[in-house]
Amino acid sequence: MFCYQCEQTAGGTGCTRSGVCGKNEDIQSLQDLLLFGLKGIAAYAYHARELGARDEEVDKFMHEALFKTVTNVSFDLNDHLGMVLKCGEMNLRIMETLDKAHAQRFGNPMPVEVETGTRKGPGILVTGHDLLDLYELLKQAEGTGINIYTHSEMLPAHGYPELRKFKHLSGNYGGAWQEQKKEFAQFSGAILATTNCVLIPPENTYLDRLFTIGITGVPGATHLKDRDFSLLIKKAKDLPQLPEAPGKKIMTGFHHTAILGLADKIIGAVKSGKIRHFFLIGGCDGAKPGRNYYTEFAEKVPQDCVILTLACGKYRFNKLDFGEIDGIPRLIDIGQCNNAYSAIQVAVALAKVFNCSVNELPLSFVLSWFEQKAVAILLTLLYLGIKGIRIGPTPPAFITPNVLKVIQDKFDLKLITTADEDLKQMLSK
Repeated sequence: MFCYQCEQTAGGTGCTRSGVCGKNEDIQSLQDLLLFGLKGIAAYAYHARELGARDEEVDKFMHEALFKTVTNVSFDLNDHLGMVLKCGEMNLRIMETLDKAHAQRFGNPMPVEVETGTRKGPGILVTGHDLLDLYELLKQAEGTGINIYTHSEMLPAHGYPELRKFKHLSGNYGGAWQEQKKEFAQFSGAILATTNCVLIPPENTYLDRLFTIGITGVPGATHLKDRDFSLLIKKAKDLPQLPEAPGKKIMTGFHHTAILGLADKIIGAVKSGKIRHFFLIGGCDGAKPGRNYYTEFAEKVPQDCVILTLACGKYRFNKLDFGEIDGIPRLIDIGQCNNAYSAIQVAVALAKVFNCSVNELPLSFVLSWFEQKAVAILLTLLYLGIKGIRIGPTPPAFITPNVLKVIQDKFDLKLITTADEDLKQMLSK
């Protein structure tokens, strides 16, 4: 572990602050937790700024938090925990800023069925998170005969009216980020990575047709500037065409404005007993063993319950047929990881209608853990006082047992066990 105070290996001979590094790993753990959360905020703030939106309070907090992380010699656990929860508050603010910026530029998302196959003709696959990159590409590729496909976290783009109006936005190809090496090798067209959820290609595969943009970079890939996609479009025209291969349709686009449009139906179904419980199953996916838990959990959710999902964790189960309850889909894809803001708005609205707290709702959170944006979102939920959240498949490596115990005691944070046991406990709520 690295000590941010004296810039030496924790516990090493050069470490001058043993109270922080060698002998107080809990403080170090909270500093790491804060840094991961700040990275998540920075990612959302970047996308918001690209759309001309920013929050000065968030900017100010990031400067203060970084300064405190680097220079603070306080060994007070509660002081550091307070800063971590403040990070959650600021992440909520920046997610709201980004949500409004997306809606103002591209319209409020609406539920839509998305094709998962391919059309005959040249194609470009867009991965990452940046909707503005996709929009500019769609404009420049219009009339070229090139079909544009989304990948992973770009799937929710199909729900935005200003993006869906492009007829060559043809569908979604593939699944979560960890499948890129296999899926990108099978996709014969050009590939655009808009954020750093991108893997380094194996040798002699698709590097020559991989393009990056903005802050994203892959050694050996062509980096585009100023959202000029002419090289990408030319490459797509020169590559072999994709086959006509229809796939199964999946739903996305359930922004909180769309879900709240179904509020009367949902409330009626809850009051009549037709909907017993809501489960939010989402987060970052990965290849680590144990993540099949989320597929098993979703499959075992009873027929009188509704699943809310977001981020790339949904690819574990979003092609399964869950059916409906009185016209309400049992699987509701809210969108990207930053659309956790929408999930929060839905929970707050339901709590208001039923005159209770969010913790008293028949609602359970089951999150899959991986990187900094997931950290920022978890901190937001903790800041809001949400209790009983389950995370997995393993506890974050940078959180010490003592810090984990503090969070568990304060917020009833739980680690996943088995799908059957966790379901039993949640449904008893």
